[in-house]
Amino acid sequence: MDSKPAPLERSPSPPREAPTEWPEFSPEGDLLEEKAFSWYRKTPENWLTVQIGQVFQSRYQVLLKLGFGSVSTAWLCRDLQRHKYVTLKVYETGHRQALNENKVLQHLHQVASTSKHQGRNLVRSALDIFELPGPAGPHLAGGKMPEFLLKPLLTPILLALDYLHFVAQVVHTDMQEGNIMLSVPDQSILDQVVAEEWASLSPRKITDGRVIHTSTSLELPDDPGPPIVTDFGDARIGAGPFIGEVLPDLYRAPEMILAIPWDEKIDIWALGLMIWDMFEEKHLFNKRLPSREASAGAHLARIISLLGPPPKDLLEKENVTSEFYNDDGTFKLQHQVTETSLEAEEDNLEGEEQAEFLAFLRKMLRWRPADSLSAKELLNDPWLQRQVEAEEVED
Repeated sequence: MDSKPAPLERSPSPPREAPTEWPEFSPEGDLLEEKAFSWYRKTPENWLTVQIGQVFQSRYQVLLKLGFGSVSTAWLCRDLQRHKYVTLKVYETGHRQALNENKVLQHLHQVASTSKHQGRNLVRSALDIFELPGPAGPHLAGGKMPEFLLKPLLTPILLALDYLHFVAQVVHTDMQEGNIMLSVPDQSILDQVVAEEWASLSPRKITDGRVIHTSTSLELPDDPGPPIVTDFGDARIGAGPFIGEVLPDLYRAPEMILAIPWDEKIDIWALGLMIWDMFEEKHLFNKRLPSREASAGAHLARIISLLGPPPKDLLEKENVTSEFYNDDGTFKLQHQVTETSLEAEEDNLEGEEQAEFLAFLRKMLRWRPADSLSAKELLNDPWLQRQVEAEEVED
């Protein structure tokens, strides 16, 4: 009996004809987007010029700019072979974060091939040298997020962290809103965004022969897919403990200030601050001084204001005690410690609801890393579960 012929594969799509005329970005000065970084202006040749309509690897056509970071730009592309949207992340040439992220993503790919953990599909995957978080979508950053929207996002984020920490043994080290992306399950949403962008192109700036595009704003879809944890440029592989500075300034855990070896619990601390920022639409830690070193003492004073003084046994492990504490154990910057509390600074809730929410946060914001709960343990928190149970009754 003759075998059936293999089904014909769909042929690759031809690239769209690239636009030829662009509106010019022309406010005072020319420091548009990534060009505003001082390090970009020092070594612009290290940043690849990407243009709308350009095709990479004879496969990925650039459709619009999604955003930029301190060492990279991100672009919505069309995979002409697979007929799907993907995100292209372009790093500054030779940057250590590019090398590190590639290593971590290869590790995660190997782990995912043998794991059945629910969280494995909630972290970024890599197609090849182009790093993709799945169907492109907006970041969570920006705007106040009400409780009924926040809670459904936290469960998959915690599942992703549980997978990273205890299956893949990866510490993210940079948990913040900008590194959480929402997948877009309905391709027609992106079709519409691309059509609108190409019909009314965002301005660009050309200086010194280099093209800088402005980013296209993507609004949160009414029914987004699950959040995806992205950006592993500073991630660490292994059980730890680790040493060295990580985390953004305003998200630094006590371990960073006190020079204590750290582990995956720094992700839990940062998650707590991220939740506060999203729910309250303000930073819990907001004092910026000229340098990371100069702001360390003020950051430590703010932690004391909110959580009380650190346990004595924690200070015994400190490598920089003399910098912040006198010989008699008193804090040198006591004048910067204010009379406040999480209760005094929380603006959205009252009574029992506030107490339950802050109890959830306090399980993440602890002086001792060992005292904070794991991602898996946080999944069972009463504040997080309360809405889920109410929805089940309503259904």
